[in-house]
Amino acid sequence: MTPQLAVTPQLAVTPQLALRARTPGSIGTRVDELGGRPVVIVESDTTVKRGALLPSDGASMAAAARTAREARVPLVMLLASSGADVGEGIAALAGWGAAAREVVACSGIVPVLAVAMGPAVSGPALLLGLADQIVMTDDAYAFLSGPAMVREFTGVPISTTALGGPGAHARSSGLASLLVPDRDAAVEAIVDLLAFLPAHCDELPPRWPTADPADRPTPEAGELLPTTATGSYDVRDVIASIVDDGEALELRGAWAPNLVTALACIDGRPIGVVANQPQALAGTLDIPASQKGARFVAFCDSFNLPLVTLIDTSGFYPGKDLEWRGMIRHGAQMAFAYARATVPRVAVVMRKSYGGAYIVMDSKHTGNDLMLAWPTAEIAVMGARQASAVLHRNETPERQLELERDYDERLLNPYVAAERGSIDAIIEPAETRRELSAALSVLESKREHIVGRRHDNSPL
Repeated sequence: MTPQLAVTPQLAVTPQLALRARTPGSIGTRVDELGGRPVVIVESDTTVKRGALLPSDGASMAAAARTAREARVPLVMLLASSGADVGEGIAALAGWGAAAREVVACSGIVPVLAVAMGPAVSGPALLLGLADQIVMTDDAYAFLSGPAMVREFTGVPISTTALGGPGAHARSSGLASLLVPDRDAAVEAIVDLLAFLPAHCDELPPRWPTADPADRPTPEAGELLPTTATGSYDVRDVIASIVDDGEALELRGAWAPNLVTALACIDGRPIGVVANQPQALAGTLDIPASQKGARFVAFCDSFNLPLVTLIDTSGFYPGKDLEWRGMIRHGAQMAFAYARATVPRVAVVMRKSYGGAYIVMDSKHTGNDLMLAWPTAEIAVMGARQASAVLHRNETPERQLELERDYDERLLNPYVAAERGSIDAIIEPAETRRELSAALSVLESKREHIVGRRHDNSPL
């Protein structure tokens, strides 16, 4: 369901108001409406040299991005381009470089949404990477170096689809937020995304109409948890139980499936949901999950979407390869994104919350506004068996088992954390939606003083 929205007053929109209409090239730009929202659209015309970019095309894209930023409306790019026009030489590269600069200048000010609806090679592929969210159609592909170059440099033959098709970018690279069949479906997906977003960073997201009571009990949320500590469940079912009408728009669902990121509403308020997924890697955090979560948290913080975090993780996934590939740096991205976020932040510990993952999953100590826990929550440095093996490694197996039970009874519960102020309240699962709705209502007027500086130095 899409909410009924008033046109943003910053820009009086005439549908199909062309920009730079007589400029030659494969890029068309215009001011238009999508879902009742004013937007600036950049669209490729593949009938002109397969969408190859002339210097004028780069200038057109740059002008469109500037218009979106100055008018304070979203920028939507519908791209299908074989890259810079080789016949134009360095001028074509300079053109898309100028476009990239203007798109970057939009970042965090207005939403930048992109559709890959055909080839996106080299420069256009990088433009996709600059967008906040990317929709890919079935016949789209994107890469910086094509199959011929891959074969020449590595000796490995590979098809265009395998290298940069929508499946590869949904599962392996994390570029694609959503996959759709064609251009029309892509435009509908953009409309769905816009429905959760404000026109710019100084607006709140639009409220959605809903008949779903804010205080609706959610006993099914707790019933989803398995009876054993190692049992699995689908956290998306928990999300569906607590959000309005059971509807959530999951983004990058096939990439890093051990962490779920989704847009949804509670009592009509658009929110961003981050949740550990026990069905994949037992909900542990690895490098892709950390990148996925950090990027999503930053996106929500940019456009005033409150964050609801559902926690069930035993920590970071262990392995030398992960450590060598930078698990520390990428794990720090999650902590960094949450710690600098100024939007309302509410978290619920459903089951496990151990070690470093306890901190990076929006803990009270990184500035969380409200930390809730179910009675089933286990908050500790590590699980009882691991703790017993570390603390009592010289004891007999029988004694270790006894000490493990003692550790479990004394420390693996939410009450110890609540005594120390790390948990604000212990609630029944049936109360989850009501408590989240009440918290988001109170925090709606939250404001934080932002320290003046050029920019922070995120652990990219």
